Amino acid sequence: MAGPFPPFEPHGGGGPRISEIPLRMLVPNVITVLAICAGLSGIRLAFENRVETAVVMVLIAAFLDAVDGRVARMLKASSKFGAQMDSLADIVNFGVAPALVLYAYLLDKAGPLGWIAALLFAIACCLRLARFNVMLDDPDRPAWQADYFVGVPAPAGAALVLLPVYLGFLGVMPDRTVALVACFYTVLIGFLMVSRLPVYSGKSSGNRVRREYVLPLILGLALYVLLLTSYTWLTLSASTIAYLGFLILSMRAYSRRAAREEKQTPQDTIPEE
Repeated sequence: MAGPFPPFEPHGGGGPRISEIPLRMLVPNVITVLAICAGLSGIRLAFENRVETAVVMVLIAAFLDAVDGRVARMLKASSKFGAQMDSLADIVNFGVAPALVLYAYLLDKAGPLGWIAALLFAIACCLRLARFNVMLDDPDRPAWQADYFVGVPAPAGAALVLLPVYLGFLGVMPDRTVALVACFYTVLIGFLMVSRLPVYSGKSSGNRVRREYVLPLILGLALYVLLLTSYTWLTLSASTIAYLGFLILSMRAYSRRAAREEKQTPQDTIPEE
């Protein structure tokens, strides 16, 4: 009697044998799985009132999920399976985990409005990721627009939405009034994710750094890491506020770039009769 699985074919048929898969092909998928574990662990820790550790786990998940694609490209280990798995992991790490951690810490004090805000953020993240995947295959998009994200990217949205938690660790009391303000802020971040707001991605800068900028860049990164380890929540709060200001600058830069590109594009002329 045939079982539910097809017979094992050691030398053909259903694809390469496991022994033929290079180890480098597994590394990005392992990073993605670790990111999912970190995100889900953050949710559990939040509901156990271990909120600081929960936020750290969510940020680690966001970091891992943001770098697994780059690792895949560096190792030349990209695959359709990895791309689909990464998309599903993004929903957990950038949408569900931050929303539930924020809800467990603060939004639940706003009653049903808090749950609605958390749900709207998670849904906005799903919509943002779906639109991103669709736009990858858009042949009509001008090449220069690849330098900009459409809407706040999901990893940034996950870090931004946790600002009320950072401020809480700095001494802001998590009462009902703060929870109601946080509901509005959460919905606002979700709206920015699904909006058409142009956000500079930095892709045009390439993978190389000019020689004179190497040492200042290393020093700046070292300073930021030291501040992050010594003044974690203050540094994260300042970084979040700075990023919100960066969005305004990005929008202005996009408008100037669009006007310049429009002037450089030859206009169609109507032939005289």
